Amino acid sequence: MVYKRITKPSAEAVLDGDITGWRRILPFLGPAFIAAVAYIDPGNFATNITAGSQYGYLLLWVIVFSNLMAVLIQSLSAKLGIATGKNLPEVAREHFSKKTSIFLWIQAELVIIATDLAEFIGAALGLYLLFNIPMLPAALITAVGSFAILELQRRGFRAFEAGISGMVLIVVLAFAFQTFLAQPNWGEVTIGMFTPQFEGVDSLLLATGILGATVMPHAIYLHSSLTQSRIVGRNDNEKRRIFRFEFIDIVIAMIIAGAINMSMLIIAAAVFHTQGIVVEDLDVAYNGLKEALGPMAAVSFGLGLLIAGLASSSVGTLAGDVVMQGFIRRKIPLYLRRAITMLPPLVIIASGVNATYALVLSQVVLSFGIAFALIPLVMFTSKRDIMGSLVNHRITTFLGWCIVVLVVALNIYLIWETIFG
Repeated sequence: MVYKRITKPSAEAVLDGDITGWRRILPFLGPAFIAAVAYIDPGNFATNITAGSQYGYLLLWVIVFSNLMAVLIQSLSAKLGIATGKNLPEVAREHFSKKTSIFLWIQAELVIIATDLAEFIGAALGLYLLFNIPMLPAALITAVGSFAILELQRRGFRAFEAGISGMVLIVVLAFAFQTFLAQPNWGEVTIGMFTPQFEGVDSLLLATGILGATVMPHAIYLHSSLTQSRIVGRNDNEKRRIFRFEFIDIVIAMIIAGAINMSMLIIAAAVFHTQGIVVEDLDVAYNGLKEALGPMAAVSFGLGLLIAGLASSSVGTLAGDVVMQGFIRRKIPLYLRRAITMLPPLVIIASGVNATYALVLSQVVLSFGIAFALIPLVMFTSKRDIMGSLVNHRITTFLGWCIVVLVVALNIYLIWETIFG
């Protein structure tokens, strides 16, 4: 596996009760921050900015609701790894036939390639916007950057987690700065966050896109891997305590990811919607922010896009390693995998396809794989013979299946509207 069991005495000291207070959470922080990167990838940029520019603060509640869903989904994935010592693909391989496992592996790889397409193009677009570098050279620079981030993994999981968390912090600061400059109407922001409403079919379609982008299959696969052997409980009581600490990690990470997504929509609402401008391209958003709020706002937007793309692409590469090892018991070097998965984005960029359009199409492809990650996750975490004392409560299982039905139905609707609408 990518991660080795933690050997620092602090984790065992926490479980033995030797460490008290806020320091108890420190050894457990990290996995959710890596998984949370999937929730702020460039695909979310396009959806949130379009929603904010077209409907103002109307759909903020969708992001809030999406994050609540994400907390439950990622907690189930983390809990599966803690309870079983295995990741989701490994558990699926044990309980499904060989043919089914191969099918699940193939679709998972395709979904990860589609996800990587969005992340790679987003990072290249960030370089283009910031430095006016043509897209193809920008894509090659992005490739070098993604290899450099993967190099952190060779220094241990703590170095990698710290690197990814630092990149998330940069994105947070970038959008906090833009939000400050945008001076949104906080009264309308509050109403938008807590008042579910729509304005016609188009707003429903955008809401579907926001909800659909919330459940990232590769984040589900990866999170179970991040917790499966990081800190191993010696008995059921320790496993329950580990999960409680990991749940705190998840809540913190999802709040940060949700705040970033909300700030994207809030900025677009305050800057573009108030002027009656609908923005559907990220380069238009960049230039619009530059004109309305000044060069520094545009630079912070481009930097956020670049950093989010680089961070999420490296996370996608690790997820690909997890699904191959889990479903078919095969591994290839991470750098070779990175080289293979960057070929489709390079080809698309070289062909001159509109970057934002490619981002939208990648989200449609990603939608096909959601059911194949969500359904096994809820199924396995509901079985006591698999989960032991960490088996889902009945209400958790009920909510899990409700999310499965909702997200799968919305993604089918999104795919239908994108292709035939």
